[in-house]
Amino acid sequence: MTLDEKIAQLIQLAVPFFEGASDAGLITGPMASLGITEQTVHNAGSVLGMAGAQETINVQRKHLENNRLGIPLLMMADIVHGFKTIFPVPLAIGCSWNPELAELSAEIAAKEASVSGVHVTYAPMVDLVRDPRWGRVMESTGEDPYLNSLFARAFVRGFQGSDLTGDQDRVAACVKHFAAYGAAEAGRDYNTVDLSARQLREFYLPAYKAALDEGCEMVMTSFNTVDGIPATGNAPLMRKLLREEWGFDGVLISDWGAVKELIAHGIAADESEAALKAMKAGVDIEMMTACYAHHLSELVGSGEAEESLIDEAVLRILQLKDKLGLFDNPYRAADPEREKEIVFSDAHRAAALDLAHKSCVLLKNDGVLPLKPTQRVAVIGPFARTGDLLGPWSWTGSQEAVVRLAEAIRGKLSAPAGMTVADGCGIDAFEEERWLEAAAAAQEADVVVLALGEHSDMSGEAGCRADIRLPQAQLELIRRVQALGKPIVAVLFNGRPLDLHGVFEESNAVLEAWFPGSEGGLAVADLLFGDVNPSGRLTMSFPYSVGQVPVYYNAFNTGRPQGAPDAQARYVSQYLDIPNEPLLPFGYGLGYASFEYAEAALSSDTMTPGQPLAVTVRVTNTGAVAGVETVQLYVRDVSGEVVRPVKELKAFRQVALRPGESREVVFELTEERLRYYHSDLSLSSDAGAFVAFVGASSRDNAALPFRLVK
Repeated sequence: MTLDEKIAQLIQLAVPFFEGASDAGLITGPMASLGITEQTVHNAGSVLGMAGAQETINVQRKHLENNRLGIPLLMMADIVHGFKTIFPVPLAIGCSWNPELAELSAEIAAKEASVSGVHVTYAPMVDLVRDPRWGRVMESTGEDPYLNSLFARAFVRGFQGSDLTGDQDRVAACVKHFAAYGAAEAGRDYNTVDLSARQLREFYLPAYKAALDEGCEMVMTSFNTVDGIPATGNAPLMRKLLREEWGFDGVLISDWGAVKELIAHGIAADESEAALKAMKAGVDIEMMTACYAHHLSELVGSGEAEESLIDEAVLRILQLKDKLGLFDNPYRAADPEREKEIVFSDAHRAAALDLAHKSCVLLKNDGVLPLKPTQRVAVIGPFARTGDLLGPWSWTGSQEAVVRLAEAIRGKLSAPAGMTVADGCGIDAFEEERWLEAAAAAQEADVVVLALGEHSDMSGEAGCRADIRLPQAQLELIRRVQALGKPIVAVLFNGRPLDLHGVFEESNAVLEAWFPGSEGGLAVADLLFGDVNPSGRLTMSFPYSVGQVPVYYNAFNTGRPQGAPDAQARYVSQYLDIPNEPLLPFGYGLGYASFEYAEAALSSDTMTPGQPLAVTVRVTNTGAVAGVETVQLYVRDVSGEVVRPVKELKAFRQVALRPGESREVVFELTEERLRYYHSDLSLSSDAGAFVAFVGASSRDNAALPFRLVK
């Protein structure tokens, strides 16, 4: 390969650049704006945003005609929570506490994407998140490093399977955003991250490492700084930690435009310096800027960049293409006829429905749920009959194919003609005419289901919000409906934890549906009528007020903790106007069954490195219906070399129990699970006092003290 051909392999361009694409007529503009030549496009290594079997075949065929060496393109796309069959957003999937279903969702997404010509997905996103103002929390599975790590592994297994070369129904996964993008200051996208090295390793790195341990083929750089250096130009992060310490030898890709953004960050004076720093950091693929194309050749010629760095990057890209079998079959699994059979099949939709059932979280219920088929129901709100239930990163999904909530509820009623439906208001616009229609609908009903939430554009990338309450128009709708004296069930469709003031107190029941995907309306109706018992549990705390943010369960204590036995009334760590605690904690969720925990027990009050503890608790379904309880085990290290969180999730079990049925749940707690990063970044445990907590959430649990003896 010539130097120019090698450099072109490092360049990723969007669909309109390539001949054979349906919008190929748009090539001239993008090429001119980036200063990309036709020859560079002919030698480019990968394309993003490409999907559709026939189109990918057309583009690949034309590319191979134009490429001197016949090197095929890698087709990459954001297949985050489904391809055509859209599953709940990842934050909702996390609330299922079910990694097996998460793996199945990724397997189905991979199968649909692969037959449609996609080779690589930019997923999973495993950033740990604590600030619901950040729009991208919907892409994460929550605020806990242990749980996030389990889901990271599950998604990678689902996307890639065990044999990426032989299994054409899988795609390569790309874990993102490396690293710590979820800690962006003020919850504002693309913003600064400033963490200690210990905090980075303790909380933010475990899920990325878990994905790589599972064999994830690619890593995407984050937009943010890490220790003062933007990730895309951060050699200590990428070369020393990712490649040397962790041994990652796969492909590292920038996020969109991130190489050129090194200039705006202030660590590169121009595109040439940006290209040099990204290459030295080990970034193999530059996405949608042309710093490599314009400057790597001259940097090699001047001796500022070693050609061996380019060779390493090209080799990693070619190895991935070979692993995917593209040199033997550049079209891989793309098949227009098979695509028709597989994509959005009934079996895939059934899996999406199952995961939507298990992802919704019942936040409140004073007895109004489950609804009865004989009741007269009014479905009111901007989400009553919309298809906007897919959420961000569902670009290949179809809102037209989404099951609407109102129609799903109508199908549950004994007298469907008696159901009334009205918008009541827009997402963020209140009109008197709409209200009058809603008031009339409510007057006819025994119970009002309010379908509320955020438009999908209000979360996701660049969907950051300082005010995380529902829009004022919807709060006004709730207030007016509440004044009518009807029982209210609020159903929330959104991509982040919300400040629920104006919703929680005014409603008799609140169901957090998130963006539940293609089968979302049916899933919610099944839950509202008790055909399925809600089992979701929160994996991200709901703040009492945005003024608490970031608020999360596994925080550190302070020297003056509120509520301590000797605490003063004023001079403690507290707010004067709101509680310290979130409105709804990590691990919280209700159902229609009730569960009673017997007194938990430890097998011993001491642990040694060679002798784990057994933590045992008996759980009984004391309700009238079958249900699933998620039994959670937390631990506190009472005295560490550095301060330790007040609680840390160590294990959980989901148990399905019939009415009156009991089951003994046993957790094994090992010394290894008590290790943490010390001030010198060594990983070990400390002898001394610990407390285990067993219960239904991070707030509701029983304490069991023990000691680690070494």
